Amino acid sequence: MNQILSFRIPNVIYAGFGASERLGPEAKAMGASQVLLVTDKGVTNSGITENLQHNLTKAGIGVEVFDEVKPEPDLACQDACIKFAKQGKFDVIVGAGGGSAMDVASVTAVMMTNPGSVTDYVGADLIKKPGIPTILIPTTAGTGAEVTPNAVLADPDAKGKKVLISPYILPRLAIVDPYMHISMPPSVTSSSGMDALAHAVEAFTHFTKASVITDLFAKEAIVMIGRSIRTAVAKGDNLEARYDMAMGSLFAGIALANAGVTAVHALSYPLGVEYHIPHGVANGLLLPYVMEFNVPGNIPKFALIAKLLGEVVDHLPLLEQAYRAAEAVKKILFDMKMAHSLTDLKIPEGAIPEMAKAASANTRLLSVNPRTMTAQDIESIYRKCL
Repeated sequence: MNQILSFRIPNVIYAGFGASERLGPEAKAMGASQVLLVTDKGVTNSGITENLQHNLTKAGIGVEVFDEVKPEPDLACQDACIKFAKQGKFDVIVGAGGGSAMDVASVTAVMMTNPGSVTDYVGADLIKKPGIPTILIPTTAGTGAEVTPNAVLADPDAKGKKVLISPYILPRLAIVDPYMHISMPPSVTSSSGMDALAHAVEAFTHFTKASVITDLFAKEAIVMIGRSIRTAVAKGDNLEARYDMAMGSLFAGIALANAGVTAVHALSYPLGVEYHIPHGVANGLLLPYVMEFNVPGNIPKFALIAKLLGEVVDHLPLLEQAYRAAEAVKKILFDMKMAHSLTDLKIPEGAIPEMAKAASANTRLLSVNPRTMTAQDIESIYRKCL
C-alpha cells in the first residue's frame, strides 16, 4: 500500500489472430516511407519476412531487410546492424523474430539519434534521446521483448551480458499475432514458453517491484502458459494453445517490464554466454530449482503459483503447497522432454565454480530475489541441476 506504482507499455499493442495485417497501415500512419526490417535467417526461411515485406509494400512503403541477427546477439552483431541502418534513410525500424531480433532492432533505432557507441548506454536510463520509431513483432511466444524497456547483448570477452534499460527501448507499436507462431518447431515452442513462464514467476515474486498491477498480468500469464504449453509443443497447429501461449508471453512480458526478473536469469546468463545454451532452455532447467530455494522468501505466493499451474493442493499445509509449485514446473519440463540437468547440456561439474562466480556478480538481479542468495547457494543450486 505504500508503493507509488509506475507502469509502462508501448503506445499501442495489437494482439490476436491476424494482428500482423495492421503492420502496413500502422507504419503508414507513422509517416513511414522507408522501413528497415530487422530479423534473422530462420524467420526469413520460414517465409514470414516475405509476408511482412509484402504487407509494407502494399501500403506503399519501401523495405530493406537486415536478417543477420544471430541467437544471443553480441556487440559485433549489433554494430553490424547499426552500420547497415546508417547507410540507408529509414524512418521506421521493424523488428520481427525472437527477443534477439527485437532487441537488435530497438538498440539500432536509438543509435540512429544518440551519439557514440552502444557500450556508452549500457545500464539504466543512459539513453538521452528517443530513437526513430519502432514496431516489434514476436514470432515466438517467450521473450516478451515487444513490451519491455530492456535490450540484452552478449559480451563474450567479459563472459557476461550487456543490458540497456530505457523507456526509449519500448516500441511505438507492438504486434502479437499467434498465426505467426504456428511454424515454430517444438523445441523453440518449449524453450521460449519456459522463458515466458520464468518471466511471470519471477515478476510475481520480485522482492521490491511486484505490485497489484504486475501481479494481474503475471498470474494470468502463469495460468495460460501452464495450461497450454504442453499442447502447443505436442500439436503446433492447435490454435487455442497458440493463442494462450502468445497472450501468456505478452502478459509475462508486461509483468517483466514493470517488475523485473530475479535469480533464475542471473544463474542462466553464464550458461548462455559460456556454453551457448538457448536462453529459454537455461531458464527452464533452472526455474524449478531456484523456485525451491526461494519458497521461504514468499510462501503464500509460491503456494498460489502451484494452484495457478493446476496443482490440487488445498488439502496440504501452506508450505507444502508452496513447494508443489516447483514440482509442477518439473512435470512440465518432463512432459516436454526438455533438458533436466546440466549433464544433459554437456556442462561438466568442474564448470560450476566459475559459473557460480559469474552469476554471483549479477547483483542487479540477485539483490531483488525473494530470498537472499550467496555464491555458495548459487553453487549448490547448480549442483542440484547435475
